[in-house]
Amino acid sequence: MIVALGRRLAGMLVVMFIVATMVFFLTRLAPGDPAALMLGDQASIADVAHLRKTYGLDRPIYVQYALWLKEVVQGNLGNSIFLQRPVLTAIGERAEPTFFLALFSILIAAAIGVPAGIASAVWRGRVSDQAVSGGSMLAASIPSFWLGLMFIQLFAVRLGWFPVAGYGPPGASFAERLYHLILPATVLGIVNSALITRFTRASMLDVLSEDFIRTARAKGLVESVVVLRHGLGNALVPIITVVGLTAALLIGGAIVTETVFGLPGIGNLVVSAVLRRDYPVIQGALIVIAGIYVLINFTIDMIYTLVDPRVKY
Repeated sequence: MIVALGRRLAGMLVVMFIVATMVFFLTRLAPGDPAALMLGDQASIADVAHLRKTYGLDRPIYVQYALWLKEVVQGNLGNSIFLQRPVLTAIGERAEPTFFLALFSILIAAAIGVPAGIASAVWRGRVSDQAVSGGSMLAASIPSFWLGLMFIQLFAVRLGWFPVAGYGPPGASFAERLYHLILPATVLGIVNSALITRFTRASMLDVLSEDFIRTARAKGLVESVVVLRHGLGNALVPIITVVGLTAALLIGGAIVTETVFGLPGIGNLVVSAVLRRDYPVIQGALIVIAGIYVLINFTIDMIYTLVDPRVKY
C-alpha cells in the first residue's frame, strides 16, 4: 500500500512538472508584449525596455524558466504584472466564487444525472428511458452561455426571482453571495448532468444483467433493494469516476459561465490575464487548476477502495 501510494505521488509530481513546463513555454508563445500593453501606445521604446528589465522579461527564456521553476518549487508563483500583488493572493481572492460554483454545480448535476441514469436503466426501452436519453442528449448539446442567457432573461429579468449578475455587493453576507450562484450553478449542473446520466445508465445496465441480480430477484427481494443496494452498489466505481472528473473540469472550465453571469472568479481572472499578457497570473492559475485536477483524481482512486473491496493497491 505504501509503495503504491509512493509511486502514485511520484507520478503526480512528474505530471505537475510537465504541466508547469508546458504552461511556461506556451504562455511565452502568445503574441504581445506585457510591458508594451501596460504602458500603452504612447510609451517610448526606452520605457518599455526598462519595464521589461524590471520584470526580467529581457533575459533568455531558459533563464526565465529556471528562475521561475525555482520559485514555484518554493511555493512562490510570482507577482502579477498588472495587479501588483502576489499571484497566490490574487487567486485566493477569486477562489471563493469558483469553488462554490463548481461545488453546487456538481451537486446539481449528480442529483439530476444519477437518479435519471438509474431510472433509464431500470426501465430500459420504455418511454421513460427514451425521454431520459433524449433529455441528456439535449442537455449535452446546449451551449452553457446560451442557456445562461435564457435563464437570466426568464428568471432574473422577467420574473425577478434572482439577480441578473454579480456576486453581491462588497459587504454582502455569505447567504446573499450563495444566492447569486443559484442560476449559474443550475446552468452548469444541467449541462454537465448529461454525461453523468449516460455513464450511470451504462454502468447500471452492465450490473443489472449479472447473475447475482437475477439471484437476488429470485430470492424475492424488493426491487428497490435489488436496484439500489445490489445494483447501484456495484456500479459506483464508474459513476464516481465521471462525477469526480466532472468536478475537476468545472473548477477550471467555468470561464464562460462566470463571464455570462459576471462572477469575479478564477475564470474571469485568467481571461483578463490572457488579454493583458500577465504571464505570472496565467501560469499560476493553470498550475493551481492542474494541481486540483491531480488531487481530485488521487482522491477518486482512494474512494474506490472504500466503495469496492475488490480494488486493491
